Amino acid sequence: MNTSQLRIAQYETVLFNANLNPKGIPNSVRNAIKENIDTIVKYPDIYYTKLKTAVSSYVDAPLENIIMGNGSTDLLKLYATLLSPKKVMVISPGPSEYANVLSAYDTEMVYFNLLEEEEFTLDVHKLSAALTDDLDMLIIANPNNPTSKKITHADMKSLAEVCEAKDIFLIIDEMYIEFIDDYLDYTAVPLTKEYENLAVIRSVSKFFAVPGLRFAYAVMNNPSYKDTIDRITTKNNIASLTAIAITEMFKDQDYIEESQSIVHTERSLVYLAMSTSKTIKLIKPDANFMLVKLLKDDITSSDVAAHCNQRGIIIRKCDDIRGLSNKYIRICFMNPKQNDLMVNTILEIV
Repeated sequence: MNTSQLRIAQYETVLFNANLNPKGIPNSVRNAIKENIDTIVKYPDIYYTKLKTAVSSYVDAPLENIIMGNGSTDLLKLYATLLSPKKVMVISPGPSEYANVLSAYDTEMVYFNLLEEEEFTLDVHKLSAALTDDLDMLIIANPNNPTSKKITHADMKSLAEVCEAKDIFLIIDEMYIEFIDDYLDYTAVPLTKEYENLAVIRSVSKFFAVPGLRFAYAVMNNPSYKDTIDRITTKNNIASLTAIAITEMFKDQDYIEESQSIVHTERSLVYLAMSTSKTIKLIKPDANFMLVKLLKDDITSSDVAAHCNQRGIIIRKCDDIRGLSNKYIRICFMNPKQNDLMVNTILEIV
């Protein structure tokens, strides 16, 4: 057995590349599944009244504006089927899933490039100017992944107005929105009351740490599109246990508040600790993860990942993300002890 294998055995593997809530599965979910395990012998209720009501209450949107699916990718496929967009703009660097999904629909992808010298912060005025009349759809994440940068409500409203004027359907991916401080001031859900060319998509996978439940939802105020979606989607596509667990989960205010407090604290501490290094550049984060540029000429993301693997620390190399390179890594924030080990391990090599 070599040295690296011995070192790995000393540490528990921690996924700093998964961006999951460090609190883990909510107790409300565990209890709901234990207490309702017998429901798997029945088909789900096709109306999902309790689940839709819980989502509606959680996001403060009318029940009739809620659309549900098996994850955010499932919902993106639904909108691609609904709208058949020929030309779609996405942000770069940004989530690669958008292009991966839309490539199956013979869609032309165009990119709006964020600039490193601007800390990868989105300039909404420049983006608005780049929106041409031949675009059918714009997909934008708030906060963005992997840059961990948020967009203000005012900027998003301005973007929605431009899209409406140019007949561009705007999809806003808010997978990480609950990790932002005071996130209710940033969510675009209230904009769905004003614009019919807008859909906000959220997944429960990251903030509630339940990717295995396979649930996401969208908020959209467009009765015509909603009618079409109701006709083309499977009526009982959400599993019984998932529906029950999610319904209870959205009521778990203690979990929600504790999670936001933990991430706020750990984000600040990790950023402060790593900012002392002169050989890395931190992109100041707004969500539960951070983008880091490696400044040493002889160090790549693969070098850092291999070094971290020996301590059971799995980080995200960004060499396969459009707009980045092998000089970037992404890390998320876990519990204090895990974060201390991660910071010290990375600083050893960079």
